[in-house]
Amino acid sequence: MTPIISKLPQVGTTIFTVMSALAAEVGAINLSQGFPDFETSPELIKLVNNAMKNGHNQYAPMPGVMALREEIAKKTEKLYGAVYNPDTEITITAGGTQAIFTAITAVINPNDEVIIFEPAFDCYAPAIKLAGGIVKSLELSPPDYRIPWDMVKRLINSKTRMIILNTPHNPTATILHKEDIDELSALVKNQDILILSDEVYEHLIFDGEMHHGMARYPELQQRSFIVASFGKPFHATGWKVGYCMAPAFLMQEFRKVHQFLVFSVNAPLQYAIAEHLKDENTYLSLPDFFQQKRDYFRKGLEQTKFELLPCSGTYFQSVTFNKITDEKDSDFALRLTKEIGVAAIPTSVFYTQGTDHHVLRFCFAKRQETLDKAVDRLLKL
Repeated sequence: MTPIISKLPQVGTTIFTVMSALAAEVGAINLSQGFPDFETSPELIKLVNNAMKNGHNQYAPMPGVMALREEIAKKTEKLYGAVYNPDTEITITAGGTQAIFTAITAVINPNDEVIIFEPAFDCYAPAIKLAGGIVKSLELSPPDYRIPWDMVKRLINSKTRMIILNTPHNPTATILHKEDIDELSALVKNQDILILSDEVYEHLIFDGEMHHGMARYPELQQRSFIVASFGKPFHATGWKVGYCMAPAFLMQEFRKVHQFLVFSVNAPLQYAIAEHLKDENTYLSLPDFFQQKRDYFRKGLEQTKFELLPCSGTYFQSVTFNKITDEKDSDFALRLTKEIGVAAIPTSVFYTQGTDHHVLRFCFAKRQETLDKAVDRLLKL
């Protein structure tokens, strides 16, 4: 048999799988992969059970259950003043990653250039490459990881088809500000450039800051795929239910791919989430909930030799370890897991060139006792 020519020859198993497996193997506290170790709402679980008992166990409509799309439209208009037609501009997906892959596949053609900002969530570049596109990455640096918009302008040319944004940002826990929006708007004005905005942590923003998502700005909304997720706000990452919003002309192309990728998403979960969203406190309470966890974890880490980087959103806290070791971040992350018993993510894996700023990322979406145990172990460094 002729050997298979890999479409992703440089891609191995994701760092999240590797570190979680290692943590399980050695019995380490897993602060690497981003998932809570506490349960979702009992009320939501009950709604899922009711949906199953009420017979919602067959295929959902391809774009998603209308009741859920309507609740998403209501939430989006209330929060951002943006009007989306639930019939033609919102599609329910099997998590945020599927939505990202689908959007890229739908509109990126061979040799189209896509600008991404690194450190970047690891599904962006592979999806671009599978679509035949060309990744144009721009590296950001700690501590603030701000986007140098003058450099972005230099990257833009006639082949630029898309800019991928992520706010709040994984892994850096930074957010876009109004000045970023102004720069972005000026760059794409009168250009045929689309935006893919990964906003799965939209409800996890701290210190009273505003979420500067694309839906809030009409000139950006009209060219944007906006990706969101229910796994993060409802503490149920294993359910893999998300959604994408886009103008009808973009959503039409999105659904062409979506229908052959997954066709439709878990029906009873959709009915349950639709009902759950009617209580806006389910998501409006999240900033305070996770800010308390952030502050508690940061207070603990301040006792260690780590240096804390800013954390404005998500449920991740990044740290530098220059005062501890001069090891590569990947080597240190492995040693930390095996010898100290705490798993973290080395951020060099989010850079194409493996740029190592000696930064690790911890997840603080954990019970207080879990964070306490982790800090106790990290104090041994």
